[in-house]
Amino acid sequence: MPTLLIIGFGDVARRAVSRLTGHWRLLAAVRRPEQAAAARALGVIPILADLDQPNSLPRLAGLTDALLYTAPPPDQGQYDPRLRRCLAALAKAGSIPQRVVYISTSGVYGDCGGDWVDETHPCRPSSARAQRRYDAETTLRRFAIHHGSSLTILRAPGIYAAERLPLARLASGAPNIVPSEDSISNHIHADDLALLCTAALQRRGGVRIYNACDEQPLPVGDWYDRLADATGRARPPRLSREQVRQQVSPALWSFLAESRRLSNARLAELRVRLTYPNVDAFLAGWTPPR
Repeated sequence: MPTLLIIGFGDVARRAVSRLTGHWRLLAAVRRPEQAAAARALGVIPILADLDQPNSLPRLAGLTDALLYTAPPPDQGQYDPRLRRCLAALAKAGSIPQRVVYISTSGVYGDCGGDWVDETHPCRPSSARAQRRYDAETTLRRFAIHHGSSLTILRAPGIYAAERLPLARLASGAPNIVPSEDSISNHIHADDLALLCTAALQRRGGVRIYNACDEQPLPVGDWYDRLADATGRARPPRLSREQVRQQVSPALWSFLAESRRLSNARLAELRVRLTYPNVDAFLAGWTPPR
C-alpha cells in the first residue's frame, strides 16, 4: 500500500481521511501532542514536525510516495517560507513524493470584474495573502518539474460547512453591497473539497490546475441573504460599494472587493460528483443552530 504524507492536518484533510483509508498508509505532520492523539484516533500515524522549526523537518524525508499539502502560509510576507522549508527537507531524501496535491486559493486570479474565469486565466494576485499562495504554486511547479512529480493544484474559493459558516458576521449586521454594485463570490463545501483532494491524488503526470468550486457563482449579498433566511435573521442592510468599503475592516474588504465567476468545467477530468453543487443544496438539508 502506498504511503501518503499530509502536511496541514486541518479540517479538510481530516474530512478526507475516511476516503483515503484503505487505499493509503497515512502519515500526518503535527505540531502538538493533542494533534497527534487526534490523528491516531483517525488511524493516521502522526509525526511531530513544525513548518516554522526547520530542524524538525528532516524526519519527514524519504517516508512517502505522495504528498497532500493543505498548510497555510504565514500571515505576513510575499512568499511562503513554510512550503519552501518542507520541500527542501523532502528533496534531501533519495525518495521524492511522486504525486503532490496542493490546496491554493482562487484569490490568485485577483479581481476579474465579475468575468468568467477558467484555469487558463492570468494570475494577478492583488493581496499579499493571495501573493503568498501564488508563490507557493510557483515553488511547487519548480519542485514537480525538477523531480518529475505529478502536481495537482486545487484553487479553492470560500470554503464552508455547517461548522464554518460566517454566522458571526451575519449576526453583527455588517452591511453588504447593493445588488447593482455587488461582487460575485464562489464557494465549495469542505466535504467536496476533501473529495477533490482524494480524486486528485489518483492523477498522474505533469502539472494540472483545477478551480475547486461548485457550479453556482453567487453575489456576496445573495449568499448572506440566503443564510439570513435559513436562520430566521434579518437580512443585512445593503449600501453602496464605497459606503461598505468605509465601514468594514481592510481584511474583510480585500475579500469583498474582488469579483469573479469561476468555471469548474475542468473538474470533469477528476470524475467526481459534488455532494453540494450549489449552496442551496446545502441549505436545503441544514438545520441551523439555536
